Amino acid sequence: MNQAAEVSTAATRLLPVEQDGCVIAPLLDGQPLPLLIDSQQRQSIHTLSDEVRAIALDALGTTGGVLFRNFKVPTPLDFKRFAASFGMPLGTYEFGSTPRSKVFAGVYSSTEYPAHQSIPLHNEQSYTRQWPSRIWFHCMTASQTGGETPIADSRLVYRAIDPAIREEFIAKGLLYVRNYSSALDVPWQQVFNTDERSKVEQYCRAQGIDWSWSVDGELSTRQLCQAAVRHPATQEWVWFNQAHLFHISAMAQDLRQALLAAVGEAQLPRNVYFGDGTPIPDATLDAIRAVYADTCVAFPWQAGDVLMLDNLLVAHGRNPFSGDRKVIVAMA
Repeated sequence: MNQAAEVSTAATRLLPVEQDGCVIAPLLDGQPLPLLIDSQQRQSIHTLSDEVRAIALDALGTTGGVLFRNFKVPTPLDFKRFAASFGMPLGTYEFGSTPRSKVFAGVYSSTEYPAHQSIPLHNEQSYTRQWPSRIWFHCMTASQTGGETPIADSRLVYRAIDPAIREEFIAKGLLYVRNYSSALDVPWQQVFNTDERSKVEQYCRAQGIDWSWSVDGELSTRQLCQAAVRHPATQEWVWFNQAHLFHISAMAQDLRQALLAAVGEAQLPRNVYFGDGTPIPDATLDAIRAVYADTCVAFPWQAGDVLMLDNLLVAHGRNPFSGDRKVIVAMA
């Protein structure tokens, strides 16, 4: 039995089933993630029955992801209302690492990185000590080609990583170093949603983040964080960090050399080290990226889709695309 099958859950063992106008089954053959809840009657997403909700929540806590398809979700406000209906207050995007715009309170663009770029698989805000436990994506406009949101079971990632790498990461922890500059990355005013230094310092103090200001008003931060965590409900270990994104090896070689020549390693927009400050070898990060590539699954978005993920159990990313694409996100 492969690892994906081992993560099969009570919810998926009973499927496929029909319940209250919905067909419920894994979306992909031989793969429990994500569970598909497909409305056969194009019903409003707000009319989801208690029984279907119970199946969705069970799957969220076991397989880690649920895709709602062919429901009516007319507006971003309907998406927000649906996400909020699961009982957890929707959060704000504090201490972010990617450019996002607020649609309105609790709802954001999923990312504003250029269409030709891919965003590697990651768990939301796993580069810090406070993160959302759930995340919802809503596809308002599906791209002409590409643009999938690939996902991966973080338990499988944890198990598949070389034990020597895994043990070193867990023992040492990870030190994330960031230099905020509008010229090279997201400026601190956008990251912290404020123009006031005192509010930045208050946030950093509360989150255990070391900070410093340069003479020209630029901010630098350093934070020691986890490499893996136990899921609070299942007590399973999950790989939970963004070392493979923050590390300098995530850059194309020409950009890497140009940045090092321009600003030096200490002033790179972002980088990560072992918790004791020693460098992480490029080959180690390449091995981790290979595990993500081997464990990820992807499917084409359809307009109206809502994907609900347990942020600890499942990592997500974004594939390059062409044409218009609009995906919005909520977190709790």
